[in-house]
Amino acid sequence: MVMSLTVRNARVLLVEDHRALAETILDFLQTVGFETDYAADGLTGLHLACHHHYDLIVLDVMLPGLNGFELCARLRNEKAITTPVLMLTARDQLQDKLEGFQHGADDYLVKPFDLPELVARLVALLRRARGEVAQDILQVADLTFHTGTLEVKRAGQTLHLSPTCLRILKILMRESPRVVTREALEQELWGDLLPDSDTLRSHLYKLRRAVDKPFAQPLLHTLAGQGFKLAPE
Repeated sequence: MVMSLTVRNARVLLVEDHRALAETILDFLQTVGFETDYAADGLTGLHLACHHHYDLIVLDVMLPGLNGFELCARLRNEKAITTPVLMLTARDQLQDKLEGFQHGADDYLVKPFDLPELVARLVALLRRARGEVAQDILQVADLTFHTGTLEVKRAGQTLHLSPTCLRILKILMRESPRVVTREALEQELWGDLLPDSDTLRSHLYKLRRAVDKPFAQPLLHTLAGQGFKLAPE
């Protein structure tokens, strides 16, 4: 059942020092559509996680240089990185699992494990992080987005948006009031098949005209060198 699943525009960082296991995991993740990156030690994993955008991190506990607990804690406490983390470990004691969660892990999988279960857990984390667990209404100030019907309204007025503008709006509303970097936005929209550099700017221009221009209070903000944010001033 998992093998029939297709994942789009989701990038995973795997930090695992066992080379053969890492290759097996990477191959399987790629078969269902995940884009993958790899580190064989904790310090390299920390560097990649801090300098690139990932939707998910799969993190082994026993790593050279910096173990998984320490790496996860530094991501959460020092770098304020909230990317979902799934920890892999051969230790199945309750205390070990609790320690992983205390250091900021979102899920925990004990070795040996079935690869389809790993994929299922990652997909669940991804859907939860993207707000796709259930159809719902996103709201920022007087702007509402019904994710089931794709109906967007501001101050009771229906807004007509293109499919790409709808996707951008959903991402920004889902993350509000956090800033979304250009890299993260482009990655979720198009994956590695990036269009012309002006394409995102054009869509944001159209989105801003629809969401902000007819109204007194702007919601869509561009933060130079940081990214984009949808929130009241």
